[in-house]
Amino acid sequence: MSHVSVKQLAIMASLGICSLAAPPAHAETLVNQVIPVEIFVFVPCANGGAGENVTLFGDLHDKLDLTFNNAGGVHIKVQDDPQGISGVGETTGLKYQANGVTQTELDLGFGAEETIIDNFRIIGQGPDNNLTVHENFHITINADGSLTSFHDNFSAECK
Repeated sequence: MSHVSVKQLAIMASLGICSLAAPPAHAETLVNQVIPVEIFVFVPCANGGAGENVTLFGDLHDKLDLTFNNAGGVHIKVQDDPQGISGVGETTGLKYQANGVTQTELDLGFGAEETIIDNFRIIGQGPDNNLTVHENFHITINADGSLTSFHDNFSAECK
């Protein structure tokens, strides 16, 4: 698969730059892999409210599925979830664990529709130093290229 992002595919399909042939309906998993990651996060509620940087290491499970329909469209689903990702606060030395999931679904055919749901938590040792990140994104583009729906709700809060 080329290095074109999901959003770029949606725009290209909605503008007719790329066309999707009508293969027989079928589903296929293209990617199912584990990727070692290093993630840098600032946890603002840690360290008594002064915040601290945390470097997290571990594996990210990445899965990409394609489902083609008889009308020539394709449904793309990407799911990423951390597996054993942990780290230590640079200031306090406290341990942190990461968990959650990011899921992206994209429908391409005569127009495009994309939905992203991201729930990611950095859980710190002790009270009042947990960070929760949530995003709910959606866009719909008609076959004529007109935008009919868009929202991006993002929050990051300490608990």
